[in-house]
Amino acid sequence: MARLRQFFSGPGGDQIRPGAIAAVAGVAFALWAMSGLYLVQPNEQAVVTTFGAYSRSSGPGLNYALPAPIERVEKVPVTSLNRIDIGGADGADVPEESLMLTGDENIVDLDFSVTWRVADAARYIFTIRDPEESVKAVAESAMREVVGRRDLESILTRGRGEVQAQAAELMQQTLDSWGAGVNVVEVQIRNANPPAEVVDAFREVANAGQDAESAVNEANTYRNRVINEAKGDAARITQAAEAYREQAVREATGEASRFDQIYAEYRSAPGVTRERLYIETMQRVLQNSNKVIVDSEGASAPIILPPDVFRPRTGAPATTATPAETGSAAPGARSSQ
Repeated sequence: MARLRQFFSGPGGDQIRPGAIAAVAGVAFALWAMSGLYLVQPNEQAVVTTFGAYSRSSGPGLNYALPAPIERVEKVPVTSLNRIDIGGADGADVPEESLMLTGDENIVDLDFSVTWRVADAARYIFTIRDPEESVKAVAESAMREVVGRRDLESILTRGRGEVQAQAAELMQQTLDSWGAGVNVVEVQIRNANPPAEVVDAFREVANAGQDAESAVNEANTYRNRVINEAKGDAARITQAAEAYREQAVREATGEASRFDQIYAEYRSAPGVTRERLYIETMQRVLQNSNKVIVDSEGASAPIILPPDVFRPRTGAPATTATPAETGSAAPGARSSQ
């Protein structure tokens, strides 16, 4: 304490030294000036105001602003995703938010969520007073408008994705027209059902539709199978016909060629060729049948053949019947197999 008094008053102690006051003021000013340094995180954007009015925005890193009360800095997360549930959450339904009128004058109980993030920190702070409530109001209004243009069946079944996309687009258009500095990332329908009083009837209708679709799929499967089998049979028949045609053509070509060769031989020796053709033809006709060849030339009495001659062959060639075996058979009669 004595040292501090000596620093300010000097050796006599009757008056304050001006240099000491200047030093203290300088230190205080330096500390006040250094208080303007601030650090912005990578996921943040800083908004600087001068006497309450917007001055500038700064990105991540170490930045400087005039100390308070001249300038003030407000940091806003711009990469973090925010979510708002509309219509209730965790089993707590909010009918005034979830019940909506469809385009075909039905009522749907629809719960959905909106994922959004800050796109422009300055607009986010200065344009809308309560950003979360504003985003929620815009989301509910956009969803009611989209649902009001569609029929109930499409919302419950195949058109859910289109409803989500259209609601997100309409929300973004509204927020951009306000200059809210908010970017809508996704709109997701969590639950869409008819009102509880008629949910059983709608489920029966949905089940009937699923059964009909299943029957159509089974019919299409059967049709495809039958068509493929028919195509396979047609291809097989076509190939067999082509093979038969090729075989018939080749056989006819061969027969024609053989006929041409025989005709050439016939022209050179007609008698011999006729005799050979007759012998070959008789050989083909008689080689697999029981037969008796009788030369009737010079015969003067009836020819009697033994009954064994007409029995089917057993594999071994039969002996030729002689006149002694036939009794009164005439000379010149013979039997062969």
